Amino acid sequence: MKRIGADMVKIDEGQERIRAGQKEVREKFEEISEETARLKEETNIISKQSAANQVRLDLMFQIVKARSENDAPEDAALTQILRSLINGEAEPELKQAPRGEARTRLIN
Repeated sequence: MKRIGADMVKIDEGQERIRAGQKEVREKFEEISEETARLKEETNIISKQSAANQVRLDLMFQIVKARSENDAPEDAALTQILRSLINGEAEPELKQAPRGEARTRLIN
């Protein structure tokens, strides 16, 4: 009986170690999941910033092109759009525009 009791104690200790190990693995998995979500959000933010920068660069290129062609109305319109973007009065539309032109949408 004493041997069976001692075996039962060992089995209980083993089960406790298994439960503790499972809890530790579960906690690590949750930490990894949270970190993954945070990194995914950061990646999305960086991607949006990059796309917005590309829109600004496209606008600048179009302004230079309009100036080289002495197209003052186009130059003025594009410059105003760029100013609105920089001042936060408009936000870039991050969809593919026809002919690679930059597009903006005014914030209401």
